[in-house]
Amino acid sequence: MSCLYKVNEIFYSLQGEGYHTGHAAVFIRFSGCNLSCSFCDTDFSVYRELSASEITAQAKSLCPNDPVPPMIVLTGGEPTLQVDAELIEALHVAGFPLVAMESNGTHRPPENLDWLCVSPKCKTEVKHCDELKLIFDGSGRINTYGITADHYYLQPCDTGDGQRNAAIVEECVEYIKRHPAWQLSLQTHKLVGFK
Repeated sequence: MSCLYKVNEIFYSLQGEGYHTGHAAVFIRFSGCNLSCSFCDTDFSVYRELSASEITAQAKSLCPNDPVPPMIVLTGGEPTLQVDAELIEALHVAGFPLVAMESNGTHRPPENLDWLCVSPKCKTEVKHCDELKLIFDGSGRINTYGITADHYYLQPCDTGDGQRNAAIVEECVEYIKRHPAWQLSLQTHKLVGFK
């Protein structure tokens, strides 16, 4: 019997942050997480149980009739709590050339994953990733939890307060100017107004 995955939503949009900003992507948002971050944007009480073939079919149905398929972004919640090699392989077989994951790094992802973005909040199992993204809250404290990466991003925290957000962005920019190994990641989907 095939595994069932708790899926919060599947939608087609543009990647709004990090290394792949601006790329067309099918987002598969999984329900459930082992952390409780105050800024999380996922309602974990809403989900459907879907098989790998059902997820793949829904992802394919959202894609335009174009020879270049979009990337897949596995997100959550914490996708490593559910995503396995079987699901990633099903997405590859369906023609998706790049399967990326956004994770908190507390669990190791499957080996056949193409791209891993880690946004750590505590000690992690992951020691290296393609993209390390830290939420910058203006405190000046940067903790990578010992993770190394090919690409380093600081993302200003969205507090919901316009004045505080502007101050955090300014502090983040100044931090990056002093530490040029980091790059700025803005949540362009929120700035421009798309999902």
